[in-house]
Amino acid sequence: MAGPEIERMVQLLARLPGLGPRSARRAALFLIKRRDSLLEPLGRAIAETLDRVRACSVCGNLDSADPCAICADPRRDETMLCVVEDVASLWALERSGAFRGRYHVLGGVLSALEGVGPEDLGIPGLVQRVAAGQVREVILALSATVDGQTTAHYIVDRLAGASARLTGLAHGVPVGGELDYLDEGTISAALAARRPM
Repeated sequence: MAGPEIERMVQLLARLPGLGPRSARRAALFLIKRRDSLLEPLGRAIAETLDRVRACSVCGNLDSADPCAICADPRRDETMLCVVEDVASLWALERSGAFRGRYHVLGGVLSALEGVGPEDLGIPGLVQRVAAGQVREVILALSATVDGQTTAHYIVDRLAGASARLTGLAHGVPVGGELDYLDEGTISAALAARRPM
């Protein structure tokens, strides 16, 4: 139906999360129809991102500066280190504005099914950062999945004996959540992590 250039564009767009072949075709047509106002600026932005954006050598965040803006910010508390599995998790925490420390991006979680082992993640760099002695608390902000919790337990074992306190995010009932809409695992975690009122 379409030329090879358009088909290639559709195939590449279909690889993006949330886009299947039909959605990718609609997106491609939308971009092509708006060549001057959207497609060309998007192409330039992608090329600039490819040229300038790198992973921070300290924490693994994506930025055009190395170290990234978070690592270079002297107002951040360098004694608190929040461990996240990916940059999307870091950005979510930053949007909340609740954490003013530093981060460490693992680049994923341990997964036997996907063949992801400790050597594939940023765990050695984390161990080095904690061993340097400035970090007083390591917050493990990993997913409440089997792989996320396996990764958290592995990190706890690797950091055993370190002077830093190890903590994890609370799991349970979300703000505004109603019990009858929650799954059993969330309710169990909320009961286990109950606190005095």
